Amino acid sequence: MIKVLIADDHPIVRRGIREVLSETDDITVADEAGDCAKVMHKLRENRFDVVLLDIAMPGRGGIEVLKQIKDLGVDIPVLILSIFPEEQYALRALRAGASGYVTKNCEAELLVKAIRKVAEGGKWVSEAVAERLIEDMGEDAGKPLHGRLSDREYEVMMRLASGKSVSEIAQEMALSVKTVSTYRTRILQKMHMKNNAELIHYALMNKLIE
Repeated sequence: MIKVLIADDHPIVRRGIREVLSETDDITVADEAGDCAKVMHKLRENRFDVVLLDIAMPGRGGIEVLKQIKDLGVDIPVLILSIFPEEQYALRALRAGASGYVTKNCEAELLVKAIRKVAEGGKWVSEAVAERLIEDMGEDAGKPLHGRLSDREYEVMMRLASGKSVSEIAQEMALSVKTVSTYRTRILQKMHMKNNAELIHYALMNKLIE
């Protein structure tokens, strides 16, 4: 039996996943966590076969939690479940140690297949993401501007590019307005831009947002 830890801050999402997995014979939801601290606590106290991790967790965020999980030294596959399309976060998640990436609008059957795949030690990515990974191997020169950003800076950049204010981002990410403002300054410096309008234009041109 594949024991899954669901890590998502939305109870309704956790309930939906639980219902989907309850229809399988080989997968069970062993526990749930609604924030980063609980994820880490449960992983220290119990054994799971797969962590199903929301990339938009409040506080540290899914990518940071993923890195913390890997730092534990626990050999457990992490399958990222996200509202964001693959082109926005999949590559970063996989580089950070994720075993796979699926979006929340995927079919239930696909989610089940992905969990089984990573539980067996495999990787779950779309063909498009797999091609990007191959292309990116050893290619630091010519890296896009957003490739210079840290994972946290990238999260802030994507929210700025979607038109959200600094205060809205601070609330979503459980950060202070001052911290988000600092991130914004760094992002603009690293990407050689002057304002949010340029960030939005860049994200549109690079198909990071629609």
